[in-house]
Amino acid sequence: MSTTHIPLPSGQSIHAVQRLVLQWYGSEQREFPWRAEHPDPYVVLVSEVMLQQTQTSRVAELLPVFLQKYPTVQALAQAGTADIIKAWKGLGYNSRALRLRECARAIVERFGGKLPRTAEELITLPGIGPYTSHAIAVFAFHADITVLDVNLRRVYSRYAAAQQRSIDILPDSELHRIAAALQPKGSASSWNQALMDIGSQFCKAHSPRCGSCPLSEQCASAHRIVTVRKPRRTEPSYRDTPRRIWRGRVLDLLRESASGYTAAAITKRLIPQPEPSDVSWMESVAGDLVRDGFAQSYGKRYRLREE
Repeated sequence: MSTTHIPLPSGQSIHAVQRLVLQWYGSEQREFPWRAEHPDPYVVLVSEVMLQQTQTSRVAELLPVFLQKYPTVQALAQAGTADIIKAWKGLGYNSRALRLRECARAIVERFGGKLPRTAEELITLPGIGPYTSHAIAVFAFHADITVLDVNLRRVYSRYAAAQQRSIDILPDSELHRIAAALQPKGSASSWNQALMDIGSQFCKAHSPRCGSCPLSEQCASAHRIVTVRKPRRTEPSYRDTPRRIWRGRVLDLLRESASGYTAAAITKRLIPQPEPSDVSWMESVAGDLVRDGFAQSYGKRYRLREE
């Protein structure tokens, strides 16, 4: 891959696009529970973990419900496994709920219950990676550092260099350089939230809406993108349904009952007219949930893990 840097706009052009983006955001920004002039760092933490693999609209709906049950980092740190898995229903991979609880426990034990303010400290917490540590520092504490998520990578790539295919993304080394040059000092939170909104509403992964995008006139890729879809990765399946979906269905059943279910009962609930091989499959799925710490077995029954 070439190491030649993509030419950056002139200082005057950079100031113009900064004003354009921030003015657009000032009038068009979307309202979410985690966006506030003086945000609660705990709310930002929980929302960022939820947003990792869950649709924004779903998080906006379920975050307030979750915060009613766990209003503070201390309450979350004390959550039992079964309770937090129940509270995480509808929010995607349940492993993220357990990592979030471990993160809360580390904040209580190592930082006296207060979320650390720097990306360098945040990334030492369980389940917090490079993006999330930067996002929390920016959105909770207004740190003047860059953020790169899927939307931002796409917007910066298309804005800075003419891309032809919807899947084309610049290397991270270039994206960090571009982001650092374009991001206005003192406005990191608003700037990044604005570009995220632009990425989700206009600069979409497929079929971008260039004609409506506020960056259309300045964007190097406007009206050039041809939609190309990446081939889907194959994943273990049973009865034409991915294993991860079966795991979710079994967990949803276990959420319903304190006494739990046998593998045969789970199979009967989930598969009409099951065959003997179906029971073996459900037993293997339930066994995975036990090994991963979501469930426990007693006798021949499975239920959510208590702690």
